[in-house]
Amino acid sequence: MTGISILNGHAILPGADKAEPLNVHIENGKIASVGNAAPIANQLDASDLIIAPGIIDLGVFKTDKPAFRFGGITRAALMPDQSPVHDDPATVRFAALKGKPDLWVHPLAAATQGLNGLQMAEIALMKEAGAVGVATGRKWIADSGILLRIMRYCHALDLPVFVHSEDAGLSGNAVATAGETATLLGLSSASPITEALAVARDLLLAEESGAHVHFRQVTTERGLDLIRAAKAKGLRITCGITPGHLFLSDNAVSDFRTFAHLSPPLRSESDRLACIAAIADGTIDVIASGHDPRGPEDKRLPYSESAPGMAGAETLLALSLNLVRDNVISTGRLFELLASNPGKILGLNAGHIAEGYEADLILVDPDAPWQVDGDRMAALAGNTPFDRLPVQGRVRHMLKGGKVI
Repeated sequence: MTGISILNGHAILPGADKAEPLNVHIENGKIASVGNAAPIANQLDASDLIIAPGIIDLGVFKTDKPAFRFGGITRAALMPDQSPVHDDPATVRFAALKGKPDLWVHPLAAATQGLNGLQMAEIALMKEAGAVGVATGRKWIADSGILLRIMRYCHALDLPVFVHSEDAGLSGNAVATAGETATLLGLSSASPITEALAVARDLLLAEESGAHVHFRQVTTERGLDLIRAAKAKGLRITCGITPGHLFLSDNAVSDFRTFAHLSPPLRSESDRLACIAAIADGTIDVIASGHDPRGPEDKRLPYSESAPGMAGAETLLALSLNLVRDNVISTGRLFELLASNPGKILGLNAGHIAEGYEADLILVDPDAPWQVDGDRMAALAGNTPFDRLPVQGRVRHMLKGGKVI
């Protein structure tokens, strides 16, 4: 494989707050050096662009290469909620091959058979087949004994456990968060403590088992307070969120907008602001797209009958850049949330611009304006609650393993 030098750009190095004017040199698919070494024969001009690690999207529900390419996603951790469920080595092995060589899919194994929450799946065999983590899927495992057994097993195998944080006994079939909006619309709703209860239980199990537990989405102030306190105790936990819960409150479901029907449901404005604060203070480790494209058969329905989910891959970077413009976080911190931390959680040699790391890179124009248009998205479906929103930030070039895509 030939080498390539990316010249005249501003690179984001590990631990740096902002991009620095540096060249990046790539050989044999990996980053050979960062700095002012003599350029290699093949060159890529990055003038006025940020050289950033490729986004590692932690917890998508579909392998959607066109959408990932548009959004600068070079690797994606695929949830086990597929058809068939990824609860055996064959389905995991097949998922790991999707998209290569220009996209790497990292499958998460189902924690229980059929994601039924009842019998533990063959986790060790699925790890051998390529699984990089274990997930409970869209649902909460109610049986604490089964989840503790899963966590202990994953601790022994050094696999992170991805959990969904909604107490199903309390949330039931609710489609909204209890509050003024749900009351006015007459929607079935549940208290936001459904999340805090689930987080509290799973934190105790994480402490008991010693496992690395990743709370895929924590979206309420009380849930985040629990995560913050557990981190202060030194528990081996991480947590994530999506732009939907960072930039939208439950007001977005007014007029019964099913594209704003998410799981967990959108929260109050005070909870949304608490999520922004948790991004700023480091409580939240990951921003992921939660990419879940849904066609009209799932969304063009009465709100309570519609399926939750949004197509988020294409808007992940542009929306997250608003956190930098609003001085909530630095550019360096943003790419920790989008790339470096997801890479660490999955145990990948990716997500950093440093010597020896995989040359998965994106060249970003952070100020390029465009408008989100659900009718023209590259995704399998354009179910976005941000439809028609003006945004800034476009990926101009992508490199996967040192190869320009």
